[in-house]
Amino acid sequence: MVEKEEGGPGGISEEEAAQYDRQIRLWGLEAQKRLRASRVLLVGMKGLGAEVAKNLILAGVKALTMLDHQQVSQEDTRAQFLIPGGSLGRNRAEASLERAQNLNPMVDVKADPESVENKPEEFFTQFDAVCLTCCSRDVMVKINQICHKNSVKFFTGDVFGYHGYTFADLGEHEFVE
Repeated sequence: MVEKEEGGPGGISEEEAAQYDRQIRLWGLEAQKRLRASRVLLVGMKGLGAEVAKNLILAGVKALTMLDHQQVSQEDTRAQFLIPGGSLGRNRAEASLERAQNLNPMVDVKADPESVENKPEEFFTQFDAVCLTCCSRDVMVKINQICHKNSVKFFTGDVFGYHGYTFADLGEHEFVE
């Protein structure tokens, strides 16, 4: 049984305790409260980005911003489950927004149609974690340096058929026991 906590940042309501019961039993209330207070930027809303968005939203982060400047292609309509039919030519992040929000109404999900390359350094400091998918090496290095300098957790990855990669720069990290 999880006790209800009121007020303060990271508090968890009875509704949240019921929704996240399995996770709380798995990794504990403190870890869930930390997750519930997290603001995440996700760049790139192709197939991998949609999977990452789904997992973060269902896990119950506080806020997720999906950033992608590309338009929905024919391939996206088949490979990205958050994009509804009839979205060809729309912005990928904006087309993904409604279905992403419907996954968990307790998460504040936003779409940003701009390019990550046009964002100033200060933009990234509003997030606790930044996750890049489908980005060039130069963009990954630049954003990782910004995140590292500002103590923002950084993740990047991509998938190519049956192969993929991931990289994480968590800086100094405290583990919860």
